Amino acid sequence: MKELEQLLKTSSKLPLSRAAVINVFYTNNWIKDELLENLKPFELSLEQFNVLRILRGQNNKAINLQDIQERMVTKMSNTTRLVDKLIKKGYVNRVICKANRRKVEISITKNGLDVLKKIDPIMDASEAKVTKNLSKQDLEQLNKLLIKLRN
Repeated sequence: MKELEQLLKTSSKLPLSRAAVINVFYTNNWIKDELLENLKPFELSLEQFNVLRILRGQNNKAINLQDIQERMVTKMSNTTRLVDKLIKKGYVNRVICKANRRKVEISITKNGLDVLKKIDPIMDASEAKVTKNLSKQDLEQLNKLLIKLRN
């Protein structure tokens, strides 16, 4: 706990629950910074990268904006704007359903799949780097604890 207090440059002892919450926030930001550094050359945000992975997981089937939003790691209201940016980059297509003009379907393009092929090994290495100080058992325990925290 001293490490966190030194990091925050505070001399007062933090309540354990506050220290845990601050630690989760701090670690979240640290991980985001590490991952964003790897996405920078591709001019993608973490949210755009997440949308591309969701669309790739559809295996060439289109999906609507609401379904994308439900599957996103970071829930946000500007999914339309994210998709618009990906369309401009040529990574996704948007098609208006002919039977129901209110229904908009999104799918990943070949360019989107190609950029993910380039990014995947870089992100795999980044995730390995971020978690290098943890054993397999540590990672399993961390995942269990984080799920327990949210439930």
